[in-house]
Amino acid sequence: MKKLTIALCAITLLPALAHAQTLRFGVGAQVTSADPHYHNIGPNNAFSGMVYDRLTDMTPGGRLVPSLALSWRTIAVDVWEFKLRPGVKFHNGADFTAADVAATIARVPKVINSPGSFQTYLQPIIKVEIIDPLTVRLHTRAPAPLLPGDLAQVPIIAGSVGTPGSDEFNSGVAAIGTGPFRMEKFEAGNKAVLRRNDLYWGTKPAWAQVDYRMVTNSASRASAILAGDLDIIDQVPTSDVERLRKEPKITISEIDSMRIMYVALDRAHAGPSPFITTLDGKPIDPNPLNDIRVRQALSLALDRDAIVARVMEGVATATVQMMPPGTYAYVADRPAPKADLAASRKLLADAGFPNGFAITLHGSNDRYPNDSRIAQAVGQMWTRAGVRTSVEVAPYASFITKASRQEFSAFLVSWGSSTGEPTAGLRSVLGTFDAKTGFGSVNRFRYSNPAFDAGLLAAMAEGDDAKRETMLQAVTRLAVDDVAFLPTHLQKNVWAMRPGFAHTPRIDERSLAQDVTISK
Repeated sequence: MKKLTIALCAITLLPALAHAQTLRFGVGAQVTSADPHYHNIGPNNAFSGMVYDRLTDMTPGGRLVPSLALSWRTIAVDVWEFKLRPGVKFHNGADFTAADVAATIARVPKVINSPGSFQTYLQPIIKVEIIDPLTVRLHTRAPAPLLPGDLAQVPIIAGSVGTPGSDEFNSGVAAIGTGPFRMEKFEAGNKAVLRRNDLYWGTKPAWAQVDYRMVTNSASRASAILAGDLDIIDQVPTSDVERLRKEPKITISEIDSMRIMYVALDRAHAGPSPFITTLDGKPIDPNPLNDIRVRQALSLALDRDAIVARVMEGVATATVQMMPPGTYAYVADRPAPKADLAASRKLLADAGFPNGFAITLHGSNDRYPNDSRIAQAVGQMWTRAGVRTSVEVAPYASFITKASRQEFSAFLVSWGSSTGEPTAGLRSVLGTFDAKTGFGSVNRFRYSNPAFDAGLLAAMAEGDDAKRETMLQAVTRLAVDDVAFLPTHLQKNVWAMRPGFAHTPRIDERSLAQDVTISK
């Protein structure tokens, strides 16, 4: 009888033990491709961060640390030398060498139909020199003091896969990395299954398997964690944060982020903008958004504090710049302005629109916390100022494709800084678009200011951190004063998990299975 009791207990424990080896992670945004170089966007970057490593890496708090590169140094003003980590294996057992670094850098600018290229991080590099299997030198067109940090954003692929297209990564044929997990199955926009990489050079993850589920409906995500159908979720709905915080079976993990929400204003069209008309429906030529007075009017019409308090329910901070207060290159003398409808209407009148005009604001409804509600709030605020605004939202995948083709007049989108400083965001979002160099890689509204570009390039080449900070602050002031875009707020990153799980929150908002452990 005693043996039978022990056997029955063991059988009873089997399901629990099996579950303990599988992590069910519910994420709020769609991963659109398993190709780590296809689209430089948060959800895709988070997913690739479980399968691939970078030369350098960022800690959850945003500090630069070694990864596939053990050390780096400048051996000339325009040459960086990286010493690579020995003994690293790819998922297929092949050795990681300098040839894989060269293959990665060569592939990035050649990715077909990339809606946001990683070339923005590699644009200073003009030559890759392999010294030996574990030493690589990167020659740059000018001093590039930020290159080690930029390389923390570029996943290293196996050079042995040749020149695969994105479909070969999605199918798994080319999805060979050195990361803590290997990809077993991937369905774009739906789910993925990952298996622990037993060859991993670093700390082994706690989970033999990860079921990575993309649940874009916020209510469904919250319901799933409460019902026990998921172990951890990200992008906790702002309306549920306090409720879940009080739930005894739920633990909250949170951190201030570097993700800004902003409205992009069409600068691609000199003539009529596609979704701007007079109040009686006639096209307006020239494009009103090229007039700084109109951009200033639209900014002053925004009640950013109300968006933070009412839409984001306090889980955000109003802003008009890339970086949070207190961080590197933040500009204290450019706070978010208070809404001023009278000043907004006067600026519109001065620009020749005393009665305003009509515009359509586009956005997503499944990518960011409250994205649809934010768009509706912006539309109402503009309408009160005299700019009659229609709001159209759609799933992110279709929305961003059209935004990338400059089909909108105004659209709500976001940028999340993952380097701990503003350079990547400034050059990617506001730099003049150049497909060859990667400048302006996500500048979908085609803002262009030669003075901004020149100031930013000079800052990027400055090796002294204090001097570079002053230069970046000057560039930020220029962008704010030119109303280059309309930031509304900085998000806070919030995760929720079931009992028995612990999570380290990341300032870059990435949801990584290796950051989840079994709580003690």
